[in-house]
Amino acid sequence: MADVNLGGTVKTVASDVAEIIRAGKEIVLSLNLSKCGLIAHKDFQVDDALLQSFHRVEFADISLLGAPLFPGVALDTAWNDRCEDLARAVDRLSAVGSQDALILLRSSFSAPKVLHLLRCCSSADHPSLSRFDGLLRHSVQQITNSNLSEIQRIQASLPVRDGGLGIRSWRLEV
Repeated sequence: MADVNLGGTVKTVASDVAEIIRAGKEIVLSLNLSKCGLIAHKDFQVDDALLQSFHRVEFADISLLGAPLFPGVALDTAWNDRCEDLARAVDRLSAVGSQDALILLRSSFSAPKVLHLLRCCSSADHPSLSRFDGLLRHSVQQITNSNLSEIQRIQASLPVRDGGLGIRSWRLEV
């Protein structure tokens, strides 16, 4: 039916899981134990039998609502997925007019996708951030049919009200 995330002491979580199982029986729903995961430090011992049957999830593999919570494999995978989505979108944007393509790029394929990740897990030095920025620059160049100098790229990253295209740059400027 839906995902549930619980947190607290082992006793509290075990009690909540037992209540979910009990209440679920009343409305003919059951807990799928094969899909239940337990997030805890490697050396943390769980003494509840039901919670011991849950598969253990490493911190580096945790994601919630599509966003990783900690640096590691899940973050790498999420950034790789964002870059692949942008690359696929750039290919498809060539089929629409340039003004429509810029609006779609700005409002759907760049900032919203990146901000979701940046708000959930620190990515300031992640190598895929530069890759994503390069894909954005390539897409702007393809849509506008021009090669952007560094100054032009900076101007394109300005908001529209300030004379830019509103296609934000995600590189860390030093």
